[in-house]
Amino acid sequence: VPEDVDNNKGNIYINSTSPSNDFSHFLKCRADELVEGGRMVLTILGRRSDDVDPSSKDGRCIWELMTKAINDMVLEGIIKEEQLDTFNIPQYHPSPSEVKLEVFKEISFVMNRLEVSEVNWNRNAIDDWNSTLDFEFEKPDESLGDGGYNIARCMRAVTEPMMISHFGEAIIEELFSRYQGCQSREFT
Repeated sequence: VPEDVDNNKGNIYINSTSPSNDFSHFLKCRADELVEGGRMVLTILGRRSDDVDPSSKDGRCIWELMTKAINDMVLEGIIKEEQLDTFNIPQYHPSPSEVKLEVFKEISFVMNRLEVSEVNWNRNAIDDWNSTLDFEFEKPDESLGDGGYNIARCMRAVTEPMMISHFGEAIIEELFSRYQGCQSREFT
């Protein structure tokens, strides 16, 4: 357990330092599992370049707003404060050069390709996609909201099992509803 985790009261993540040894260990374990000549594809939430500070607002916003939603529920007595204080998500967004360096240092792999792509959380981006395709995506109903809806759905897909395990199933709908509201306000 990293030292900073015990002093992380009121937050759910620490992301200002690189867990390079964790990623290196992950690569070593995958190397042991793969057959010789096998290939692996990794999808990693990261930064576009080294120029972006990993602890910048862009990297933290998703988790800060989840923390805000949980803190609000603590203040209302829906979630116990000690539950919040003991819930920590290890999070770090590496740059492409950091990923390359760790793969190089591990020596079990050869990197054939590294791509950086961007997720467009804006629900109105469908208009842009439709202008370049031979078919059309159906535009979501207006009741689905804006980018806050999209972010909340993606984050729920990733974090719901952890949230249920730690906080219980009873708070999940309320938590993600609040989280969507926080995201919608942030991105409007």
